[in-house]
Amino acid sequence: MKFLLTAVNAKYIHTNPALYSLKAYAELCKEGGSMSDAKGREADARSRKGCIQIAEFTINNRLDEILGGIYKQSPDAVAFSCYIWNIKEVMSLVRELKKILPGVPLWLGGPEASYKADELLKSYPELTGIMIGEGEGTFSELYRYYVKELEGTGEKDGTEEKAGTKEDPGILNNIRGIAFRKGENIIHTEERELTDLSRLPFLYDDLSLFKNKIIYYESSRGCPFRCSYCLSSIDKKVRFRDLSIVKKELKFFLEHKVPQVKFIDRTFNCSRDHAMEIWRFIKDHDNGVTNFHFEIAADLLDDEELDLLATLRPGAVQMEIGVQTANQKTIKEIRRVMDVDKLEKIVKRLHDGRNIHIHLDLIAGLPFEDYQSFRNSFNRVYAMKPEQLQLGFLKVLSGSYMAEKSGDYGLLYTESPPYEVLATKWLSFSDVCRLKQVEEMVELYYNSNQFTHTLPYLERFFEDAFTLFERLSAFYERKGYFVNTPSRMYRYEALLCFAIEETEGEEELLKELLTMDVYSRENAKTRPAFARDLLPYKERINGFYRLEEKRRETKEHLLKNYEGCEPRAMVRMLHMEPCFYDIFGKAPTYRRLQRERFVLFDYQDRNPLTHEGRMILLNDDF
Repeated sequence: MKFLLTAVNAKYIHTNPALYSLKAYAELCKEGGSMSDAKGREADARSRKGCIQIAEFTINNRLDEILGGIYKQSPDAVAFSCYIWNIKEVMSLVRELKKILPGVPLWLGGPEASYKADELLKSYPELTGIMIGEGEGTFSELYRYYVKELEGTGEKDGTEEKAGTKEDPGILNNIRGIAFRKGENIIHTEERELTDLSRLPFLYDDLSLFKNKIIYYESSRGCPFRCSYCLSSIDKKVRFRDLSIVKKELKFFLEHKVPQVKFIDRTFNCSRDHAMEIWRFIKDHDNGVTNFHFEIAADLLDDEELDLLATLRPGAVQMEIGVQTANQKTIKEIRRVMDVDKLEKIVKRLHDGRNIHIHLDLIAGLPFEDYQSFRNSFNRVYAMKPEQLQLGFLKVLSGSYMAEKSGDYGLLYTESPPYEVLATKWLSFSDVCRLKQVEEMVELYYNSNQFTHTLPYLERFFEDAFTLFERLSAFYERKGYFVNTPSRMYRYEALLCFAIEETEGEEELLKELLTMDVYSRENAKTRPAFARDLLPYKERINGFYRLEEKRRETKEHLLKNYEGCEPRAMVRMLHMEPCFYDIFGKAPTYRRLQRERFVLFDYQDRNPLTHEGRMILLNDDF
């Protein structure tokens, strides 16, 4: 008997940790459903009839590709993990799978199925049932049910087991946490208790299965807060995985030098002691490679936590902080607990350490937030200078308090997933469209970290940062770039054209800033059209590399990472650029220099937060 757990992920680099957890838990459970020692678990898994397999696809795969992939597996039962980004594709697959695998039971699980069980079962007669809520225990019993149903009741010590007892889910009615169709009726079984996270097995013993994929890790479930747009607010009970187990598993990641581990805890630092123990462990066992991603409530951090975080290796951790809005009335209405003034101060302290990548989130479409209010929220968050500023749009999730209040808010949203806001009492559809365009400009020009010299200069010519991106989006619309998006390099040209049209900025200075932005990221093989001709400076540039070679003899050389490199090799590996303006430091004047200086870009020494190459302003001694 083969049970196929199927994921349709948003991107290739994503994995579905829920399915791996279901599989691992079911394989390590005894027939009675309890966990035993490791030796007993292994023996039980070997003796189990049938197998559980995982098939992962993406929403970019064609429907026929996914159907073919599932069909070739010859499954006896199939279950899909359902979220707002894949539910349309999953339900199309359910329709078609029933045609080519008519006798195969089809099950759903995940948040987009849990809160719509009745609706889905009524609308899709092809479905067998839906697993509701946390699925490890439920799937373990469901799998055993199908082993017995499809392969007989089985034998144990030569005696036939009786199906349908309380201890043995021999019939679907005895499996807690499911809804299924029985004739014309939909049956809901008893609700399943919440999972003890410390009893769940580790998912990543075989890292080869996750090559070039994001590693997701869970040290807690639930959230103590009650934000109205979030499903985590429905159950306030927070559960933590035993720290001794967490440390052992994090050590595994560190020993194998996994590039990134992304914690999926809803609010990682809701327990101060839990967070501090993990951050101390990361500091004490840092391998110089692995990055850990956390979603936190920044205003909960105290001085001791901030002091500890400031000691971590640059790039060891990154923090995602959901600000969502700076409107106090909105914060109260969405039942969010947040002190924006305190959050600003804490983000500044995190920035002062220059060692933590900061990602701040905003949500457009919340109650009491009109276009001007969102502009204010944007400007306040932008002023915190995160490495990433995500401008998202409200998703009205089934089962959330926001969905219940949608009528009061005049909240219009798409009928199909992802149920994204179209308009509210305070925000028209026209406003939403404008914000969509601003969002795209923020993604291209701010979040790309490719314009870190040019954007601060351009901000000087606008009322505020939001106005800059608003005007840039209007420029893109006028030029037709939203339809025919410019290539990466041409975006520099587009920004130059915009700046010349919309500002009083000096054209030569703008070209120099954009040139610095290009070479901060890469040693571009093709010279940008707006960049200066380097031919007049070729001999002086080559002279610097020859001088570096001579300085090695006295240990006075500047480039420590290029021992043994000849000047010709260094010319290819690094880049030098003349500059004629004061564009460096925290407070550049942008005034023209009395004579040119030279900037060296070292791509072997990159900023771990932005991945920019190190920029060295050279002395005039060459």
